[in-house]
Amino acid sequence: MNYWLLKSEPSAFGITDLIAAPNPITPWEGVRNYQARNFLRDGLQVGDQAFFYHSGAAPAIVGIVAVVRAGYPDETAFDSASPYHDPASTPASPRWYRVDVRLIRVLQRPITLAALKQHSTALGDFTLLRRGNRLSVLPVTAAQWAFILTLETPPG
Repeated sequence: MNYWLLKSEPSAFGITDLIAAPNPITPWEGVRNYQARNFLRDGLQVGDQAFFYHSGAAPAIVGIVAVVRAGYPDETAFDSASPYHDPASTPASPRWYRVDVRLIRVLQRPITLAALKQHSTALGDFTLLRRGNRLSVLPVTAAQWAFILTLETPPG
């Protein structure tokens, strides 16, 4: 199993939207960055787990999801009514990909970006903490995953 971090603006699709989704399973769609697309297309596999990360005003890890369907073409790119439409992407030659995820659980408390930054030494070369990083799909090492989960429970 591999580990990942999936970012979303809570105003576009937050953890509460995932909770309300059927089963609660949903496609992770609308990613329009080539490196993130490559992770969705070639990296995330069924059974992998990912942190659900709210970006924006109050950035934090808020939940854990499991990949239940590996990368497949993101059909929102073919839909001219979709905000994710890309006329250069076609069913015969898809440019963008998505995965389906299922909610495992909401964290007991959010793990904020500020808290992660306080532990940058322990997290090593954690992609999320790199200056200027804007990718919405990031790999997480097993060691980083385990350490981050220790931050969920307050000390004491």
